[in-house]
Amino acid sequence: QVQLVEFGGGLVQAGGSLRLSCLAAGRIVRVNAMGWYRQAPGKQRELVATITSGGVTNFSDSVKGRFTISRDNDKNTVYLQMNSMKPEDTAVYYCNAEILGWLQPQSRDYWGQGTQVTVSS
Repeated sequence: QVQLVEFGGGLVQAGGSLRLSCLAAGRIVRVNAMGWYRQAPGKQRELVATITSGGVTNFSDSVKGRFTISRDNDKNTVYLQMNSMKPEDTAVYYCNAEILGWLQPQSRDYWGQGTQVTVSS
């Protein structure tokens, strides 16, 4: 059984910082790309940032220059450092990873349970 477990959401004032973590746990053979998505009330889920197993990153235009993504491959963990936060960053943040699990024929996408991030003005 493979699962993604997220940590680090909460309430922060505009201009502040938060760090999210996501651990891929279970019987894992390989973790490929990992990333973060978010969904604000009444809106569709959108990409925030992704990182490949080799460390290549991609960011949405709305967070470029403010957010960074990193990962620890030994710990199967991805991090999202959010700086200079804005009220429009308020959303539920979801971790995503493409994982090959033990005895699975191919890798598949997994999602975390989501963590609420609220930025007050």
